[in-house]
Amino acid sequence: MESGFRAPLSAQQGENNILSQSDPTDHALAAIASILDHPESRREAEKPAVADRPVTLVPEEADGYSKVGPGPMASIRFKWTVRRADDDTYYVDETIGENSVPAISGPMSKDAAVKLVDDREYEARQRFEEFKSEMAGRSAAALVLHKGGSEF
Repeated sequence: MESGFRAPLSAQQGENNILSQSDPTDHALAAIASILDHPESRREAEKPAVADRPVTLVPEEADGYSKVGPGPMASIRFKWTVRRADDDTYYVDETIGENSVPAISGPMSKDAAVKLVDDREYEARQRFEEFKSEMAGRSAAALVLHKGGSEF
């Protein structure tokens, strides 16, 4: 009767430890090396085309229209909010975090205010994605150097 328990491959082979599977680190280092070998093609593929930009649809009531920028922490996240003044002009309040004093843009038309919010959010998202890619690239390069892969 077999218990279903199997000893690790190295224990089964005794002192002749020859692993048939490759080390996952080898795969990671190979991927990093391929990225470092061709950084231009990777960056070109990451850049979105102008057609990827969202179409701005002006809401019926723009007062209160808002968008929040990307980021891991609410205390440093941008927020843009449209507000209407008594004279039917519009302003955009830009804040960082929850309790900051807003930077105010305006006066402008309803369409211009909504477009400004959409453009600022889009630009912030693009910068955030570029920053994430740059940090991932630096992290990968540091890993290669740390592991002694400077011979690439």
